[in-house]
Amino acid sequence: MRKYALIAVKAAVSLGLLYFALARTDFSAVTARLNRLDISWALLALVALGLQILLISIRWQYIAQRCHAELPMRRACRLNLIAAFFNQVLPSTVGGDAVRLWLLARDGAGWSKAAYSVLLDRFVGVLALALLVVICLPWSFQLIQNPIGRAVLLLIGCGSVAAGAAFIALGSRSWAWMQNFWPTRHIAQMATTALALFNSPAGVALLLGVSLTTHVMTAATAWSVARAVSVPFEFSHALLLVPPVVLIATIPISIAGWGVRESALMLAFAYAGLSETDGLVVSILFGAAYFVLGAIGGVVWLFTTKPAGSASMQPDS
Repeated sequence: MRKYALIAVKAAVSLGLLYFALARTDFSAVTARLNRLDISWALLALVALGLQILLISIRWQYIAQRCHAELPMRRACRLNLIAAFFNQVLPSTVGGDAVRLWLLARDGAGWSKAAYSVLLDRFVGVLALALLVVICLPWSFQLIQNPIGRAVLLLIGCGSVAAGAAFIALGSRSWAWMQNFWPTRHIAQMATTALALFNSPAGVALLLGVSLTTHVMTAATAWSVARAVSVPFEFSHALLLVPPVVLIATIPISIAGWGVRESALMLAFAYAGLSETDGLVVSILFGAAYFVLGAIGGVVWLFTTKPAGSASMQPDS
């Protein structure tokens, strides 16, 4: 019952935010934009998302190896595509992570190793996203003069980086009491693994290089869908405005980020002196591109996933 109540709350958040976003929208301008849809730019957005899946798979495979979980590249790509589908149909922006965890564990990795690899992969991705926001702050402040907008950027960027650094630093501590409880024991182990990942210069270069490129692909997707409907939205705008919006949308308070993403991007457009209506159009097309990718992932799931009883589970180490 509690689970259904939480889903209902998230649906209410999505619908409420979408209502307020649509309430201040010029629908004639939206229609004019959509009537100019250029399919070639829309296809380029899907190509960027495909490259993103490949990059995420490279990162996940590297992290899984450090967690002693076997994950061939082909399987990593397949599971990430399937996760893209479940990110759209489950009531959370991180629902696909739960599916990745379950499928990897079911394929023989074991629950602990699968959980560590998926959660650390998510952690590295969010940390790199926050780092990109912080790196871009000098240029973001030139684009956004509003003090509230600047404060939000500082808070979500620096706050997320500080939280990530604190988690990694936890791996250098050895508190006996953390081993006495199941949740803290696993948190401590993941922090130790995270510290090991970032102790290697080659590992840092790979993880941050791949992750930052992945987020650049996200900006490229938003830029491509904007070009598809002739929205005046430069790639530099996308690189400065989209990462903070995606970082906000990762907070699991709505259905697949809908509503949160639209409201945040409309506000970001307004702070940058751009049209809020154009922000809504870009956000909806951006979400639609991910929906198409999710549909492809759904097909992959239907035709490649074995029944639950056909694969044996290995016990946790």
